[in-house]
Amino acid sequence: MIPWEKIDAARIPGTGDELRLMRRGREFSIKLGTNELMNSRLSGSEAALATLAAERVEKVARPRVLIGGLGMGFTLRAALAAFGSGAQIVVAELVPAVVSWARGPMAEIFGDCLNDPRVSIREVDVAQEIERHPQTFDAILLDVDNGPEGLTRRANDALYDAAGLRIAYAAMRRGGVLAVWSSGPSAKFSSRLRRAGFVVNEVAVRATGRGGGARHVIWIAIKEPTLLSPPPDARVRRSRR
Repeated sequence: MIPWEKIDAARIPGTGDELRLMRRGREFSIKLGTNELMNSRLSGSEAALATLAAERVEKVARPRVLIGGLGMGFTLRAALAAFGSGAQIVVAELVPAVVSWARGPMAEIFGDCLNDPRVSIREVDVAQEIERHPQTFDAILLDVDNGPEGLTRRANDALYDAAGLRIAYAAMRRGGVLAVWSSGPSAKFSSRLRRAGFVVNEVAVRATGRGGGARHVIWIAIKEPTLLSPPPDARVRRSRR
């Protein structure tokens, strides 16, 4: 078997922790300590984060989308395909090295998506982008940690607590969707979303996107549903369990 090779490492701002970019042949992995945060072979649930959200705002002609976390670009590429030619997509990435990896060793994975005129990359905390833009976004897609219980950075907890969800609610247009990726379920987080005013669905997806791999969870939380949004349970009936 081909051994893993360490390509680069980068500190996570505000912590003493380090992300490591690893490569084995054409396979890439980003790790934090012993935890694998993402792998280039497993993109299904990250892509579903975008496609599930896009279904909820499909009648919006020029949707404004905010993606929290660049990662390996799975969500971004899916968003470019799902939200259409009129979309404006902002990607907020806290760790500058992740953007450098996307343009460097992982350029083949990313293709031309970083140069798409619909895309803006900002090396900032996504929480700052959310707070700075009230009533702006039709979709906010969050994949900045392992889920509502922060793993990579304690400050990420502020995105998922009651105050953070109220700020996200205020940043969205009516009928907008907040989509949150997680490695597992959290009844407490579902409750917090509802208390913040969202109509909430918890959708089970597989890591590979083809019915295999680990079971992940995506929350689809809608602000003030309108006729532009499909019924709250429409996608759940079709999701993999």
